[in-house]
Amino acid sequence: MANSMKDSDPDTQVTYDDQQKINQFARNNAKLQDLKDELENKKKELQNLEDACDEMLMVEDESLVPYPIGEVFVSLGVDSANEMLEKAKENTMEEMKGLEQQCEAIQTLLQDLKVKLYAKFGNNIKLEADEE
Repeated sequence: MANSMKDSDPDTQVTYDDQQKINQFARNNAKLQDLKDELENKKKELQNLEDACDEMLMVEDESLVPYPIGEVFVSLGVDSANEMLEKAKENTMEEMKGLEQQCEAIQTLLQDLKVKLYAKFGNNIKLEADEE
């Protein structure tokens, strides 16, 4: 019992290095949240592309379909539109893989910083996000 009280000493001094670690944790935690939001948007985009591919199956082969390129719609044949959709799906999946790798790297860094900061400050520091 005495050891646990000693570990969470409320008079622990915050050094410059400790403050840098806390700041690094905060920056990386915010970046992780941004990456997770971006990943969620990419998942929605991928679902929309898959839905578009499914809709393309119901279109007659000889008709033209509007395909968005930037802010304009271009009329394309069904085969061309299908090719463009498949390329867009592949690009989105590649972007998602990159985002997931970035998230994993940041999570590893955050875990390392948590260990160091909790070792020094114990219960006097809160590094966990509030669940809403």
